[in-house]
Amino acid sequence: MMQKTLSSSLLVALTALASANAGARSNAPTANEAATARHYAALVAGAEPKTAELTLFFSQMPKGGDLHHHYSGAVYAETYVDFLDKQGFCVNKHTYRVETDKAAIEAERAKAPVARNCLSTAEVYADDATWRELLQRWSSKDFANHGALQPPPDRQFFQTFGYFGPVSNANFHEGLVEIKNRAIRENVSYIETMFKMSPFVVNKEFDEQAWKNADKDTAFDAQMRAWMNALDADEGFNAKIADFVAKIDEAAAGIDDDNFTMRYQTYVLRLLNPSQVFSSMLAGFKSASKGGKIVGVNIVGQESNMVSMRDYTLHMKMFRFLKSVYPDVRIALHAGELALGDVPPEGLEFHIDQALNIAGAQRIGHGIDLAHEANAPAIMKEMREKDIPVEINLTSNAFINGVKGQDHPVTLYRKYGVPYVISTDDAGVTRHNLANEYVLFASRYKPSYAELKKASYNSIRYSFLAPADKTRLTRQLDARFAKFEAGMAALERTSVKR
Repeated sequence: MMQKTLSSSLLVALTALASANAGARSNAPTANEAATARHYAALVAGAEPKTAELTLFFSQMPKGGDLHHHYSGAVYAETYVDFLDKQGFCVNKHTYRVETDKAAIEAERAKAPVARNCLSTAEVYADDATWRELLQRWSSKDFANHGALQPPPDRQFFQTFGYFGPVSNANFHEGLVEIKNRAIRENVSYIETMFKMSPFVVNKEFDEQAWKNADKDTAFDAQMRAWMNALDADEGFNAKIADFVAKIDEAAAGIDDDNFTMRYQTYVLRLLNPSQVFSSMLAGFKSASKGGKIVGVNIVGQESNMVSMRDYTLHMKMFRFLKSVYPDVRIALHAGELALGDVPPEGLEFHIDQALNIAGAQRIGHGIDLAHEANAPAIMKEMREKDIPVEINLTSNAFINGVKGQDHPVTLYRKYGVPYVISTDDAGVTRHNLANEYVLFASRYKPSYAELKKASYNSIRYSFLAPADKTRLTRQLDARFAKFEAGMAALERTSVKR
């Protein structure tokens, strides 16, 4: 009996050892992967990384997905100008704003071309002075090397949306097609875009009571539940939600194919009053709970804004409440998109913490105030242990908040094992792409090739896709990397050694 027990124990141990060895073999780099890693290591070695060669490398490398992506900020200004004629609008060449009043537009068109103040698509392109200035108003074009008086970068960034808004809020399918085609060209197979703000209603009584109940959780939960029940029974409100979902489905028709997949987050605007934020959030949760292409809810708007700061905790409590009602709805939250000087120091101490521990965020967007958070070590421990990633947006953080290089807390997230993904934020406004984000990450922080490859896979792993879709895209990514690494290995063999 004892011999039989020993034999069984030995068999179990040998089986475990064989499994471990099989796992080690499966995780061992292939020859092509090892060659790719050597090639990449040579590009980041030394004090001056070879950024041109890194750009070539990352333009070709499969990048999985882009999880922190704003639709309206991803479309380039050139496309929005092209949309002018499609909508019958024009751009005022003195204010650079879109004119939407049909009578005023017709009056402009009746004038001789040289006398027009409101220009069509072709006329904008033909007037170089107007075109160049428009690009500087509608995006960050020339900001870094432009010597004229200009607004602070955060104000410049957030003001762009007011310029192109009238053409951004239509032509959704065409905009998605442009984003898809650009993604395919740079080897991105998935985008999870923050697409449209969910509908809302105004309730001034709710606003006043919400501010009074800001520190009274039981009373505020009761207040939210009462209005939620009323809105659930409101046929007009539910009709708005149905129309909202239908518009997203219409815009998304035909976007998915064998090479590319897109899903959509709806969002609320944190600059509005509590009734607008709560009703919009409820509409977002109800929309995402339907199991279609809307896979999550987010919150947007400049975090350092007075209203954003005043109502931040109130908004997190709204998320907590609705998450308890709709537990299967996923939430990714902009949190900690703040730098020292944006707000008083105490305003930097709690945003990521509350997004995690009050709202229950499943991904953190930006998270750049981490080092200032009063609970920073516990935040990183929680994110590591609960497998909650941070979405890193290097270009955006440098432009809007001036956070870059060793000031960026990606150094902390990496050091303490917090999962992360690399993403773009608003690539049309700040005029870059996902490959450029990888170039910045590699050249500044010099991660290994294995870490970069993991970041690419993370963008599928931490997406809000259904499990079957994650499996499908992961297998596609395996094949894409095998092809890429074979090409890099061939390049390494043929490159001229200097």
